[in-house]
Amino acid sequence: MSAHRPRRRFGQHFLTDRSVVERIVAAIAPRPGDVVVEIGPGRGALTGPLAERVDHLHVIEIDRDLARALAERFPAERVTVHVGDALAFDYAGLPQPMRLVGNLPYNISTPLLFGLIPYAARIRDAHFMLQLEVVERMVAPPSTAEYGRLSVMLQYRFAMERLLRVPPGAFHPPPKVDSAVVRMIPRPPDALAARDPAALATVVTAAFTKRRKTLRNALAGIAGVDELARLGIDARLRPENLAVADYVALANAVAARGAAPGG
Repeated sequence: MSAHRPRRRFGQHFLTDRSVVERIVAAIAPRPGDVVVEIGPGRGALTGPLAERVDHLHVIEIDRDLARALAERFPAERVTVHVGDALAFDYAGLPQPMRLVGNLPYNISTPLLFGLIPYAARIRDAHFMLQLEVVERMVAPPSTAEYGRLSVMLQYRFAMERLLRVPPGAFHPPPKVDSAVVRMIPRPPDALAARDPAALATVVTAAFTKRRKTLRNALAGIAGVDELARLGIDARLRPENLAVADYVALANAVAARGAAPGG
């Protein structure tokens, strides 16, 4: 597998630092009965240690050459290799609750994270290696430059924690930026207060599309100044100043009056 040349179109940066691998596996703490699903296994740096600790491992790999090498390396009764695009994969077809793991390609990390939100109820936890900048956006608090649509939508559905920072030298080829590992744990159903998740998504998207404007302007056509005031929200604030709970309250108000956001 060492002869495989990293392919730019797949955003391949293979993890090679054994100490980092050990720290990630220790953070995951996989046990024999766990349903572990690795996204983008690449050359198998994490695959090997994970397969040693669970009864059966599922991996999703888009690169056919790498998938073939993994299938040759690991017995089918221990590792199932799914050849396909993680962005289009049907995670509902796998056993649950799933424990997701992955050194995610930078070029698909954000859409993949959004794509996993609908599967949150099927997920026990997730441990992902991502570009440090993306992880900082995921865990950012309100009123910071990093706080945005990704922050709100993921923090609504998951409790998240940044675990460790990983330098470029831990990969081949080394990326131009630092990476970080994040742990994501789905929030329990009784903590999810949005009446209509689609309304929440639409309101948040509309707000951060105009993040430099005040809420009065960013949410024009969705919520007026009076409605914001009734919700205890100052229309002079900017989208980045609202907490996740504020966006939930706003989306619930929009859903209650049957308004189509943006309409």
